[in-house]
Amino acid sequence: MQHTVPKVRHINNPKLETIKPGYKGNKLINNRFVNGDEYYAPDFSNVLRWKLSGNPQKEEKKGDNYSPPLIRNKDFIHAEEDMIVWLGHASFFVRVQGVTFLIDPILYDLPLIKRKVDLPCQPEDLKNIDFLLLSHAHRDHLDLKSIRAVCKNNPQLKALVPLCAGSLVRNASKHLPYQEAGWYQRYDLVPEHLEVYFVPASHWHRRGLFDMNKVLWGGFIIKTKEQTIYFAGDTGFNGHFDEIAEVFGPLDICIMPVGAYKPAFMMQRSHLNPHEAVRAYNQLRGGTFIPMHYGTFDLSDEPASEPVRLLEQIAAAGLMSGLQLPAIGEPLLLRNLV
Repeated sequence: MQHTVPKVRHINNPKLETIKPGYKGNKLINNRFVNGDEYYAPDFSNVLRWKLSGNPQKEEKKGDNYSPPLIRNKDFIHAEEDMIVWLGHASFFVRVQGVTFLIDPILYDLPLIKRKVDLPCQPEDLKNIDFLLLSHAHRDHLDLKSIRAVCKNNPQLKALVPLCAGSLVRNASKHLPYQEAGWYQRYDLVPEHLEVYFVPASHWHRRGLFDMNKVLWGGFIIKTKEQTIYFAGDTGFNGHFDEIAEVFGPLDICIMPVGAYKPAFMMQRSHLNPHEAVRAYNQLRGGTFIPMHYGTFDLSDEPASEPVRLLEQIAAAGLMSGLQLPAIGEPLLLRNLV
């Protein structure tokens, strides 16, 4: 029996600087991206197992009405101070040295899943945005309707995206300028006083029937002389946290996913639970810890308030420092963050 040898290659954006010494670019096996060196695609038989197995915390979850606190606020959009504002789920407004970033904006309900808590402002209020950052193409991070709304009100907008995400950007807007990057590459569209890098995450891609792992996934580093901000994207626990710390040093502000982690047999390789997120934050030698990816949409089996309760317990036990639990719409001023 003849075995076909898998086709292996490495790619990046040849026009961009790669800052990790000796890094060849993102590995593809048979034209599909991998985590580090290994190909990973979720076993969708686990979805059936999930539906049939039942949730041992079903009653607890049913009685848990937690949703993140909300401050209805649009003043941050026009303020001058540098800040981070959580917009719910994994969506953030970030202003750094006067440059504004919108990360993974989900401004509406998801298909078949309604938001549990509103945006702090109306989608059309989000103006004067310089850069749209998209960590990966899952529908709870890259939403075409949301991107179109942001583009409509921000003609100056530019997008910073992963390798092979350009066609999705074009589906959202025919005229939105974008730049693709691989892991450890520095985008060159941003002003000289800022550095923005695309960095590894341990995840996967799928939007349709035939595009498994055809688009890269990752996180972002936004760096100034004063502070380094890390947005982890969606990720499971893997060796990339140590690697990121080795390349970038201590990370002053870590925006970490802490939700959608149960059942573990289905979620563990895609998402972090709170204990794993804190472990990763400690590997990153993090300063401020800002959690995300919880409370806005019901995506998994854990009770809604569990991620916050666990983080507070971990912090109280002295196993982390710098925990911030902002309300949706609450500005965290960068000058006040470690």
